[in-house]
Amino acid sequence: MSIVDAKTAATQWLATPLGQYVLAREQAYFDNAVADIFGYHALQLGMEELNLLRASRIPLRVQVGRDASAGLRADFCDLPIESNSVDLMVLPHTLEFSDHPHQIVREVARALRPEGQVVIAGFNPLSLWGARLGLGGRGEFPWQGRFIHLPRVKDWFALLGLEIVAGSMACYAPPCSEQKWLDRFAFMEKAGDRWWPIAGGVYFLQAVKRVRGIRLIMPKWSDQVVPKKNLAPMPERVREGRDVRDKDGVAVKARVK
Repeated sequence: MSIVDAKTAATQWLATPLGQYVLAREQAYFDNAVADIFGYHALQLGMEELNLLRASRIPLRVQVGRDASAGLRADFCDLPIESNSVDLMVLPHTLEFSDHPHQIVREVARALRPEGQVVIAGFNPLSLWGARLGLGGRGEFPWQGRFIHLPRVKDWFALLGLEIVAGSMACYAPPCSEQKWLDRFAFMEKAGDRWWPIAGGVYFLQAVKRVRGIRLIMPKWSDQVVPKKNLAPMPERVREGRDVRDKDGVAVKARVK
């Protein structure tokens, strides 16, 4: 599927009742997650038709995509971004629709500054949404994606120095296409966090880039006693008749020439 076709399919799916059901929960999570993250630069990788940075207070917010409609057109696996320069990055279902998701995580870790944060959303294969993959419809969005298990994403984050600080699940109802069925299964959304917390159709992760600092421990020079040098005694030049004592304390006479 081409980039334009994939974007069109995603836009059409988001307009369906099921897409609106997912979008409402994801927008709410992203709005809450990015509101208290501060800095100067924020990037959204993928799904540029959505504004998931609208609640961010960061002044420069750029949407990165693969087509000309994005604010920055780039390949997610090779971002034209300076290392250690981005304060916030959001990835809405970016990993499962890429051929090299691990490389994208590497680029995110490289571009983030120390203590910068990343927020991702992904479809959970250990859910009713993952079970839908075995029922056909793989050619349609989002079922043509490769859902990534949550423990694998956590391992990638840990290897690249991204410490997970928050996470959540959402979309516990079955992926029904009609609104009436979504309404009937609304009770699952309310009870999901309590009864089946790992079976949400969508998972969220928020991580911080940790960099170990180096602190030089210098010696306390003021506490060290510097030994005095033993200098050879020299006779003092004095006027004629003045007593001068040598190193043994014996008085001697010295004359001024």
